[in-house]
Amino acid sequence: MSDMIIHESPLPHVEIPDVTITAHVLRKSADLAERVAIRDAAGTSSLTYRQLGEAIHSLAGGLAARGVAPGVVVGLMAPNIPEYAVVFHGTAVAGGAVTTINPTYGAEEVRHQLQDAGASILIVVPMFLDVATAAIEGTNVTEIIVMGDAVAGTTAMADLFGEPIEQVDVDVRDHTVVLPYSSGTTGLPKGVELTHHNLVANIEQVQHAILYGDDEVALAALPFFHIYGMQVLMNGLLANGVTVVTMPRFDMVDALTAVQDLKITRFFAVPPIILGLAKHPVVDQFDMSSVRQIFSGAAPLGAELAAEAGARLGCEVVQGFGMTELSPVSHCTVEGDYRPGTSGVTVSNTQSRIVDPATGDDQGVGDRGELWVKGPQVMKGYLNNEEATAATVDADGWLRTGDIAIIDEHGHMTIVDRLKELIKFKGFQVAPAELEALIITHPKVADVAVIGVPDDEAGEVPKAFVTPVEGETVTLEEIQELVAEHLVSYKQIRMLEVLDAIPKSASGKILRKDLRNA
Repeated sequence: MSDMIIHESPLPHVEIPDVTITAHVLRKSADLAERVAIRDAAGTSSLTYRQLGEAIHSLAGGLAARGVAPGVVVGLMAPNIPEYAVVFHGTAVAGGAVTTINPTYGAEEVRHQLQDAGASILIVVPMFLDVATAAIEGTNVTEIIVMGDAVAGTTAMADLFGEPIEQVDVDVRDHTVVLPYSSGTTGLPKGVELTHHNLVANIEQVQHAILYGDDEVALAALPFFHIYGMQVLMNGLLANGVTVVTMPRFDMVDALTAVQDLKITRFFAVPPIILGLAKHPVVDQFDMSSVRQIFSGAAPLGAELAAEAGARLGCEVVQGFGMTELSPVSHCTVEGDYRPGTSGVTVSNTQSRIVDPATGDDQGVGDRGELWVKGPQVMKGYLNNEEATAATVDADGWLRTGDIAIIDEHGHMTIVDRLKELIKFKGFQVAPAELEALIITHPKVADVAVIGVPDDEAGEVPKAFVTPVEGETVTLEEIQELVAEHLVSYKQIRMLEVLDAIPKSASGKILRKDLRNA
């Protein structure tokens, strides 16, 4: 094996306090007591920093009285509402762990997560009561708590608020505070054990990249159950004194209305939303001038699309890279230092390596290989799954991301593909992400996904799934003409299927396994 080549962060080292995530999130609450901490876009619910802190500690008292303590797991299944932060941190203060559940899951998927996480309480909004009631059969859940009006056999969350308690003593470096489940784009979802220290560290690690002013308002439409929404939005924004505006689900007109009426300064998005901001005619009807930056994550954003959206809206459109297992950010674009197509630089207190998957040799500047990451944001492990943990994090703490990347001479990292999604055409590696970034530039294409399809002669051939722009039809020949103009012949699309919509996870990742099984 060759010598290790470590790409260090160009950003300043940061001090990471040994505190709980809740203490860190509420660190500015005394100074900003009467500022709105979190509200919904519709204006039906709002908490100031003082009210948020009081609600968290009061709910913690009620949960502790019901047996929530270190070792106890609480399931939380809700859309983005201000009360989400109260439940998340109320559980943390009581010493419990939260497992955040995708509210669009069916009963079987919810049941699998509740069983795997060992949850004993499930907190839901009324809308998901039927699914919740069906899901708890065969699990350890003994109580369903409803954020709203309770029905027979359930408890209203309003009845739970009790005498406030202070933080139950936990070891912040070892105590698992949240168990999100990684997206399952490969294999079954696994519980990711993240500690207080993981979460606090990652909020601090991006402080030299995302530069919040003291008058910021951010749109939080990306789901809090997913690590990006949970950490970069909910926890990261509150810890920085930003007013968080929640939306239960993303709707373009509702989002643009919120931006215009509430003078949103930060718009967090995923590539499908950026696509809409770049191309949807309705955008021109709204005043977006308050927006200082649009930040994209969760899936690769093509350089052309970022530029198109940025030019249209007159602000920087940047991206970062992360994983649930990294709490989540390992790479982030520093404000004012965007390089098209890249995910920015290695964040503070973090090291990167680029490792050739075939040989295990470290790669230097500009060479491609699997991105490995080491830092205080690396997860404690996968819950009850030592085998999967060992396959992902080595004995020295290096986490293998499963993403193929390059780090350029400026220290900027670009994801070129998923290790597990590379198409092998006659021995050549074809990157779906590269083809997708090109095909989306076709004027008739609204959305696209590319997968490898088994082929007797070539091994695999690239197949594209496209959603056409309304009123248009797209042919294989048109796509092939575009690809032939830009890319080597072995990357040519050999098959085309038109779909009404590309299947994606709630975080915006293409569900390639659904396309393969179609």
